[in-house]
Amino acid sequence: MNGNIRVGQLFGIPFFINPSWFLILALGTFWFGQEFALSLPQFNGFASLLLGLVTVLLLFASVLAHELGHSLVAMSQGITVKSITLFIFGGLALLEKDAEKPWQSLAIAIAGPLVSIALFILFAGIGSANIGLPLPVLAVLSFLAPINLVLALFNLIPGLPLDGGNILRAIIWKITGNPNKGLLYASRVGQVFGWLAVVIGILAVLGISPIGSLWTTFIGLFLLQNAGMSAQSAQVQDKLDHLTAQDAIAPHSPVAPVSMNVREFVNNYIIGQPQHSQFILTNADGKLLGTLNPESLKTIPTSLWTETDLSTLLNTETLPLTIPAHQSLLTVVKQLEKQPNTTFVVVDEQNSVLGLLEKASIINLLSKEKSDDAPTLPPEQPLASTEAEG
Repeated sequence: MNGNIRVGQLFGIPFFINPSWFLILALGTFWFGQEFALSLPQFNGFASLLLGLVTVLLLFASVLAHELGHSLVAMSQGITVKSITLFIFGGLALLEKDAEKPWQSLAIAIAGPLVSIALFILFAGIGSANIGLPLPVLAVLSFLAPINLVLALFNLIPGLPLDGGNILRAIIWKITGNPNKGLLYASRVGQVFGWLAVVIGILAVLGISPIGSLWTTFIGLFLLQNAGMSAQSAQVQDKLDHLTAQDAIAPHSPVAPVSMNVREFVNNYIIGQPQHSQFILTNADGKLLGTLNPESLKTIPTSLWTETDLSTLLNTETLPLTIPAHQSLLTVVKQLEKQPNTTFVVVDEQNSVLGLLEKASIINLLSKEKSDDAPTLPPEQPLASTEAEG
């Protein structure tokens, strides 16, 4: 999310606050302030609002602890946590990559709710212990304890983008051996719960349903949007997994044999042809030898082009990366996520060059498929979890 404000870091994880967070901070402060004014008449006016502010801040501290639960488990698996962001619906932890195994994904997903349950037990235990705490502290704890329990139970709903959805995804991944199926099914369940929340919220606003509120509708819309994005991502990734690097080779790839002179190269590959910043040169067997920068042609006088071998301009110092033709396109995309501007040379089993592959050629391939999937690549980093509060 753009416009986030960095507020510090812990365990090397940067913390951000989205501007939307300030809205829920203000609303929460006002709502809790009213509750404290009713339950503690001696703390009215500014005092009740101050207690409300403290409660909201501690609530978001609980959300932060929830996200740290996910993050620390992910870090124990060697996964870098890019950031933790607090926003209007709670918090999210952004991971560098997905877990490699379903049980690892399950451990990351369940860690957050376990932290919230632990906080519920802690706050409830302190609140019920007869240790002479001031009345305002006990009042704050009386809110924090049940809210953390609700936060844990709500996030265990088995639909993305909630933690329960990630748990369901991991289970289906384990059963089917296909992480994309787990992602798709968990996304669909998330959409079902999203529509259910929207309907309940609307009925409550109309006075038909005794449960729910306008906030329930907003949460439902949030679930629908994120679950829909996850489902779309799963469909695209599944399609990519069934395609190979050879399928996405760019048409008219700038590949040329080195066995010609400069004049022949210019006539056949430069004049009247698409502009390229780099050409791949191959030997008689089609194997990669090196690259040629068209700008280097200017170093040879045109009068000498016919008698100058193309190999004179061959660059062998920085060879491009090669990938096998049968490589899953999804694996290629994951490589592109780490090296966005990389152009790969696709080779067959004999290491003969078949052509070039880049991000644009993958997008073009998906477009040609004319599928319902959007011709976009999967998100660069998966969403670890999202906590919706209400």
